[in-house]
Amino acid sequence: MKFPSDSPQSICILRLSAIGDVCNCVAAVQAMQRKWPEAKFTWVVGKVEAMLLKDLPGVEFVVFDKGAGTQGYKDLKAKMKGRKFDVLLQMQVALRASLASLCIKAKFKVGFDKVRAKEGHWLFVNRRIARQKEPHVLDGFMAFAEVVGVTDTTPTWNMPLPREDDEWAKARFKADKRTLVISPAASKAERNWHAEGYAAIADHAAKKGWDVILCGGPTELEKNLGDEIMAQCKSTPKNMIGQTSLKQLLGMVKHADIVLAPDTGPAHMAVAMGTPVIGLYAHSNPGRTGPYLSREYVVSVYEHHIVSQQQRPLEIVKWGKRAKGEKLMNDITIKRVRDKFETLILDKGLH
Repeated sequence: MKFPSDSPQSICILRLSAIGDVCNCVAAVQAMQRKWPEAKFTWVVGKVEAMLLKDLPGVEFVVFDKGAGTQGYKDLKAKMKGRKFDVLLQMQVALRASLASLCIKAKFKVGFDKVRAKEGHWLFVNRRIARQKEPHVLDGFMAFAEVVGVTDTTPTWNMPLPREDDEWAKARFKADKRTLVISPAASKAERNWHAEGYAAIADHAAKKGWDVILCGGPTELEKNLGDEIMAQCKSTPKNMIGQTSLKQLLGMVKHADIVLAPDTGPAHMAVAMGTPVIGLYAHSNPGRTGPYLSREYVVSVYEHHIVSQQQRPLEIVKWGKRAKGEKLMNDITIKRVRDKFETLILDKGLH
C-alpha cells in the first residue's frame, strides 16, 4: 500500500473514550466506510463505550479495559496477535492510548499534528493529520478520514438502536405532547448547572404544555442532582435518571424534541440521533466540544471566564484552553437558557 493513495483493505481505529468523543468519531468512521465500502474496519474502544456502539454496521469492536492495568494491555496484545492493518488511526493522545497502540501492528500509524500531539503521542506514530485552525473535536476526527482519501466530510450518523430499546424509549413519551429531555449532569460536578436553573426551565416548558423527562446515569452525583431538581420543580417532570441503559438513553434522546444538557455525552448522542440540543458551557470552549449541529443554540459563559483568567483577548487564547473554577456555571442565567429554548422552538417549528 502506498500511503495514502491506494485503497486500504484494513483500517484500525484507536479511540477508547469518552461517550461524546466516540459519538463524534462515528461520523468520521462512517465517512470512511462510504469511501471504502470493501475495507474491513476494526475499532479498539473502551468497555463502556462499546456498550453504546455495539452493532455499528460493518465495524468489528475490540474492547480494551483501561481499568485492568497491565492485564488490559496483555489482553489487547493477545487479541491482536497475528494481525496487521494497512492503517492505524490513533485518534487519542492520552498515554494509555499510545501504549495500547504498541499492541497493534500496522503499516502506517497516523496521529495528530504536532500542536495536538501531547503526552509523547508523536513518538508512537509515523504519519500525522494536517494541522487545523481552531477545529471542533469532530473536525479533528474527520482529518483522519481525509488522510485515507475521504473528500466528503459532511458528518452523518447511522447509530444502531435495537428495536426493543427504541420501543422501550418511545413508550415513555406522550404522543400528543412535545418533550424536553434534560440530561443535567456531566461527569464532574463543576460542569453542571444548578438545580434551580434546571427546575425553572422544566417549569417553563411544562407551562407551554411540554412534557419534561430527566435522564442520566446511575452515579450518586447524577441521582442527587435529579432529586434536587425534582424538589425545586413546581411541575412534575418524569425522573428517569439511573433507569436506562446506554441504548435506552440513546432512544430517549432520539424521541425528544429538544435535549438540554451541559458538556456531557448525551448531548452528542442527541446530535447523532438528529435531535437539537441546548448546550450549557463554562469550562470548555463550545466551539471545540459543543454539540456539533447545535452550536448556535449553546449558552456559554466560557468566553467571559477564559478572557478574565488569561488576561488576553479571546482570539489569542490557546484553542481548547479550559477555564477553571467550581462555580463558573452559576453565571449562566435562567433567562438566557429560557430565551434559547424559545428561539429553538421558533427555528424548528416546535409549536
